[in-house]
Amino acid sequence: MSAEKKREYQGAGTGTRAVWAGEEGPLWQRATQVPVVLSVGYGYHDVEEWYGVATGQRPGHIYSRNTNPTVAVFEEKVRLLEGAEAATSFPSGMAAISNTLHTLLAPGDRVVSVKDTYGGTTKLFLEFLPRLKVRVTLCETTDSEEIEGEVAKGCSLLYLETPTNPTLKVVDIVRLARAAHQVGATVVVDSTIATPVNQNPLSLGADLVVHSATKFLGGHADALGGVVCGPPELIERIFHYREINGAALEPMSAYLLLRGLKTLHLRIRQQNENALQVARFLQTHPLVETVYYPGLETHAQHELAKRQMRAFGGMLSFALKGGFETACIFLPKLKYAHRAANLGAVETTIAVPRTSSHVECTLEERRAMGIPEGLVRYSAGIEEGTDLIADLQQALEATLSAAG
Repeated sequence: MSAEKKREYQGAGTGTRAVWAGEEGPLWQRATQVPVVLSVGYGYHDVEEWYGVATGQRPGHIYSRNTNPTVAVFEEKVRLLEGAEAATSFPSGMAAISNTLHTLLAPGDRVVSVKDTYGGTTKLFLEFLPRLKVRVTLCETTDSEEIEGEVAKGCSLLYLETPTNPTLKVVDIVRLARAAHQVGATVVVDSTIATPVNQNPLSLGADLVVHSATKFLGGHADALGGVVCGPPELIERIFHYREINGAALEPMSAYLLLRGLKTLHLRIRQQNENALQVARFLQTHPLVETVYYPGLETHAQHELAKRQMRAFGGMLSFALKGGFETACIFLPKLKYAHRAANLGAVETTIAVPRTSSHVECTLEERRAMGIPEGLVRYSAGIEEGTDLIADLQQALEATLSAAG
């Protein structure tokens, strides 16, 4: 990209970057949309030119496991949305997380993280990294003093997720990044739930930001993907690990994610609004025990969320009285919600952690993370908020009647 374009984007809003970033062209045959390049290899008549591209001395592509034109535009768009210097992509969010951790950690290293991470990430910490002789310490998610104390003992990497999935806890990125950098640790933040519209961890002191692009970035539940953004020296290491281990984002998925990103700011604006309205409604219903959403004044980290986020996201969760049995009655009664293990789509999606985000975890592990068995995760779509609330109202009333 030219320096002129870079300067232009420095002053452009999120919506403008979501539409235009990375697509300056020239695109193939003067196309106005990024083409899907399905070619595995890229041919060169001149061997010297081929060698220059292969060694990174010239721009271009050699083999789509390494780089691909469609994928490169997706990476560039997310890079600019996060205000990062570099980015690389993966075929799923968990591929982004696991490749990042495996790149940066070696036997004998120590990781400090929080208890409330996504279920797959938790499994990496409890099962897979210890096999590689990586020591892992998991702290109470909202206890910054405990996290700082563990970091001060020495660690190679501090891994944070904020807001957390599914309990929507908020972690102080500025404070904890400062503590980690004092001991020379790398700070990685999973910002999937917030999205770049609501939060930019790099501007708050994080070294790397990770997204499951499958969720809000793509927004249409039709493509898997992951991405990590940060400084070139770290991204180059992660890219090298990724290209050798083969975790390449497929071009058609990159195209679908790009198409979704163009409406990111519009979708997130509506989902932010819907989630807040739904959370406030649920607080008033007698069948609802607790509502977890950082946009509520009653949320324990509401003030931190206001400092750290521009808005509070499209996902919330709530615990029903009667626990898992009540949730099993309630979920099928909703008309405007997919009962599915996904979130961040234009359609509202609802799930319970024991069958979705934390299905890999045991009952004891979920309890240790503070996840009630009756917790319901609700990812608000872009429907009319009044319709979502009416749907919840009728489902809750029907559940009350069915449960006696």
